[in-house]
Amino acid sequence: MSSETTTSPRHRSLEELTAEARNLLAKLEPRRTSLTAKERLAIPPQEMPSQDPITRRRNMNEVALGYTAEQARVEAMRCLGCRNAPCVRGCPVRIRIPDFIAAIAAGDFASAIRIIKENSLLPAVCGRVCPQETQCQKECTVGRSLKNVDKAVMIGRLERFVADWERENGLQKPPAVKPETGRKVAVVGSGPAGITCAADVRREGHAVTMFEALHKTGGVMVYGIPEFRLPKKIVENEISILSAMGVKILTDFVVGRTRPLMDLMKKDGYDAVFVGSGAGLPKFMEIEGENLVGVFSANEYLTRSNLMKSYDSDNADTPIMRARKVAVLGGGNVAMDAARTAVRLGSEEVHLIYRRTEAEMPARVEEVLHAREEGVIFHLLQNAKRILGDAAGHVSAIECLRYELGEPDESGRRRPVEIPGSEFVMPVDAVIVAIGNESNPLIAHTTPGLDVTPRGNIIVDETGRTSLEGVCAGGDIVLGSATVILAMGEGRRAAATINRQLAG
Repeated sequence: MSSETTTSPRHRSLEELTAEARNLLAKLEPRRTSLTAKERLAIPPQEMPSQDPITRRRNMNEVALGYTAEQARVEAMRCLGCRNAPCVRGCPVRIRIPDFIAAIAAGDFASAIRIIKENSLLPAVCGRVCPQETQCQKECTVGRSLKNVDKAVMIGRLERFVADWERENGLQKPPAVKPETGRKVAVVGSGPAGITCAADVRREGHAVTMFEALHKTGGVMVYGIPEFRLPKKIVENEISILSAMGVKILTDFVVGRTRPLMDLMKKDGYDAVFVGSGAGLPKFMEIEGENLVGVFSANEYLTRSNLMKSYDSDNADTPIMRARKVAVLGGGNVAMDAARTAVRLGSEEVHLIYRRTEAEMPARVEEVLHAREEGVIFHLLQNAKRILGDAAGHVSAIECLRYELGEPDESGRRRPVEIPGSEFVMPVDAVIVAIGNESNPLIAHTTPGLDVTPRGNIIVDETGRTSLEGVCAGGDIVLGSATVILAMGEGRRAAATINRQLAG
């Protein structure tokens, strides 16, 4: 299959979408509490306002603009309020979804965000980047009734709306903290799992110190996810709540180097430790030419852009290659992030190469759509065979093979099968490898007695406990590369274990 392009739907302005929602709300409001299930199912899903695709190709501003109040209320009225709440079963942190949506429908945004924050400290983040379509929205009765998950109630967009409403109106308050217990807990890593664990443990009155290896907190939310998908001010704001709760945060502290893990307990007096250090070790294709100048892991490429802001050439000292033709290898959200970042850095052509079809892509449908709108060229059923270089050792081209789909593999997706003799060469001057990450081995290698898998993931039981007494773990260091909300669920589970342990 050669490169693919599709025609994007007409871009509709914020003003147009707001006016449409306002007219619909005027019709629905008088009968809001008495709408039948059939009438709710007939309400159209509200489209997310976004930047114009041509405009956003040259800026790092957030693409999705968020629902207006009118849109949020109309979308909330689509909810059937199911008594069995299947959407809650699909939520890793068990937010009371029907209750917060009902509050939005009634225009009570303060109650909506209060309900969400019973279970989540990161609603503005999760509302932006979590794959609700494979979690809570996948279970939504509306989507199932309409036989289309894309028509489920847009739970994530509603969560984002009330989180933004609270912040923009200056109404954020840290969760209540119980009286001090005198117990100390160390949290390794400041990503989603660590943040959630720290918050839940601190609520119980235990002293919490968070150790972050980098100079900024936030983990993958800061170094991995681009500004145009998740503004860093949003992450900083969410983390500031931890500080307001009394959590102590130490940056530039590499557990396993600055301090061995078990010394935190044996020498520093911590009663329990949670390890949420993530999965930051990039995978490569292990093909010829990966050592050429111009080959990047997506981790390095995105970290330079996101954490070090190398896209801001006037104000940042961190260099980043501004290639004319870029090939991105992979089909997940990270691959989309890398491709869309390359577009914004001025590349004339960005080619995304994936060995299966779009139906098997693990990336969110919305991210694929946005990448297409921004001009990324998709090459499906193709994969890299080797990377070619010039006499100076710089990337000059990539040789690819064509594929067809065979029988399903262990993931349930149809296995890509090479088509012999289908090689072709594509001229490029940079290649970004975005095929996943593995766990950084540092903590495992410096912590005797800590059981890990052959891939380096920490082994835990159903409560989050590791093989070491008093040490729990969760997030990507346990799961491998996962989602923000799954990592949060892991942090919540471990926090409950730690709180039980410290309660005696």
